[in-house]
Amino acid sequence: MPGLLQRLLPREEGFFRLFAKQAENIVVGAKALQQMLSHYTGVPEQVQTIKAIEHQGDEITHDILSKLNQTFITPFDREDIHALSSQLDDVIDLIDAAASRFVLYRVNIIREGTIDLVKVLVSATIEVSAAVHAIETRDQALKHCIEINRYENESDRLCRTLIAQLFDEEKDSVQIIKWKEIFEVIETAVDKCEDVANVIEGVILKSA
Repeated sequence: MPGLLQRLLPREEGFFRLFAKQAENIVVGAKALQQMLSHYTGVPEQVQTIKAIEHQGDEITHDILSKLNQTFITPFDREDIHALSSQLDDVIDLIDAAASRFVLYRVNIIREGTIDLVKVLVSATIEVSAAVHAIETRDQALKHCIEINRYENESDRLCRTLIAQLFDEEKDSVQIIKWKEIFEVIETAVDKCEDVANVIEGVILKSA
């Protein structure tokens, strides 16, 4: 009977539009963080811009979860819809968290290599957006997921290098604590991109 119902009742395809919007918003946030570090003036205002992008992400997440509660037939498993939305939301939350720390910690000068780490984050978010847009096209989506995994490995390597340099070069223990956390928050945002890829891969395998 459930199979018959699924054939008779239309699937709600609006989830794909919302996921695409959520992923695009993450790219906007990551690029705004890169822009802030590349043009490091008026930082509090730039942080507020990123905060507004994060709020937009919260609204999209709310729309997805509301639709999930109101929809009988979903395009894929309900728990996967919830997981994908949550993981995407985590990425923009961490981008916002990283940006906020530059004001919170009163950072005056950007350490060398920080922008390189954020560039990897931007690249990972672009691949996330591409994977989300291609989620109904198995091979294309999986190709983007592989790229996300590659960027996660690159960010992990770069983060370790930056932290090692920090301990070698910085004598102020407070600065070490601040910068180590900044690097780790940015790297964790890339980790969350990999979590998004894992959810997408799971969705694809279940539908194969």
